[in-house]
Amino acid sequence: MAILDISIINVAVPTIQNEFGANTSDAQWVVTAYSLAEGVVVPVSAWLGDRLGLSRIYNFALLGFAGGSALCGLAWSLQSLVIFRLLQGFLGGVLPATTMTILLRIVPRDRLGAAVGLYGLGAMVAPAIGPALGGYLVEYVNWRLIFFINIPIGILGAVAALLVLPTFSGRPGRRLDVLGFVTVASAMFALLLALSKAEDWHWTSYRILGLIAYGVLSLALFVVIEVAVQDPLLDLRVFRYRVFTHSLLLTVGMVAVLFAGLFYVPQFLQQVQGLGALDAGLTLLPPALVMGLLMPITGRVADRIGPRVPAVVGLTIATLGTYLLHTINVDTPREHVVWYLIVQYIGLGIGLMPISSAGLAVIPPTLVNAASAFTNVIQRAAGALGVAVFTAIVTTQRAQLMNGRAALLPENTPIPHLSAATPRWLDVYAVYQQTDLQVYADAISNLFLIATAIGAVTVLGALFLRPPSSHE
Repeated sequence: MAILDISIINVAVPTIQNEFGANTSDAQWVVTAYSLAEGVVVPVSAWLGDRLGLSRIYNFALLGFAGGSALCGLAWSLQSLVIFRLLQGFLGGVLPATTMTILLRIVPRDRLGAAVGLYGLGAMVAPAIGPALGGYLVEYVNWRLIFFINIPIGILGAVAALLVLPTFSGRPGRRLDVLGFVTVASAMFALLLALSKAEDWHWTSYRILGLIAYGVLSLALFVVIEVAVQDPLLDLRVFRYRVFTHSLLLTVGMVAVLFAGLFYVPQFLQQVQGLGALDAGLTLLPPALVMGLLMPITGRVADRIGPRVPAVVGLTIATLGTYLLHTINVDTPREHVVWYLIVQYIGLGIGLMPISSAGLAVIPPTLVNAASAFTNVIQRAAGALGVAVFTAIVTTQRAQLMNGRAALLPENTPIPHLSAATPRWLDVYAVYQQTDLQVYADAISNLFLIATAIGAVTVLGALFLRPPSSHE
């Protein structure tokens, strides 16, 4: 539910913009506010779990998220909606990290692969389901239902947690590392804001460069503080476990590849092939269901034979699917795009969970809170970084290809005559528009070629993945 709300809102932004009479830049803050709030609160989730108890903070976050969703659905202006999205994001950011920590506490290590596979249904499948569900609600019901559907889910989830979850012992006397929290929270805020707004504010603008510089320096200061303090906010000792660090690096690459498809396939279908938001979202649904079906199964297989083989096989298939996406063009049938995505998602469904479970399995119980927080922070950052960098690449490619096409266009290029009633400049614009669509399709095609290279690097990295028993 918490992760679904990252992607489900995207298709509703134009409708929200029209209802509140806002411009596109202001309306995008509905999306950005949630991501920024999540990035700020995830690092402190480990401390909250220790201080208040995992079960208590989990229930509080569930009910609070449902309440924040209700407020979003009742928003009377764009400003109120952005404020309520911040509240929703603060509570939504606590849920994934806390859930993973609870999972690591209650599941035996020899069955962790299957459990992480179930966890992956939310972490990886939800972003793919979001556009289809959001598109349906916006097109056929009302955009406010995007938020209202969280209310019964949150209430039922909290009741189930009260009945099922055990009580976890915490550290009630643990002090908050204020300096560590300020540095890492402000760093995440600055970096996520820079990545979210890089396209609007331009990568070379003073605002973006300043935010990136501040974020990097704050992260460096955070590391210095965490090494020096007696009770750190996030224990950096988790990175002493090589398998955990290795798994995070592989996850960064594959999450970036996943989000490239999640973001640009709907863009391609809508802007190049003219599909509606719902139809574009439905294109991602069959691949997401296939990936969701495979994750728990692959997790069990990894528990039996180890993570290396399924990781290498899965990432190889995912890289092949990404390469197939490189072949799309203006005339590619939608069915072909679906099958290319299915190939990619089969690979991700096979490869991602063994990698995650292998890294988490080596972490001792005293460090599971920090490991969960780091895993969620890095996944969010990888997704945001992937989309931002790929967007910059597509924008640059589009401009270069358009200039090249214009320079190569012969002087005697035939101009279609639309009708006797249309002015001549509209006939010329038709040629420009057709060329622009072809250029945009080529830019996205080149993007997937770059993503293929990233996938190939992760395959090589997976060859060196050690089994969890190595404890290194």
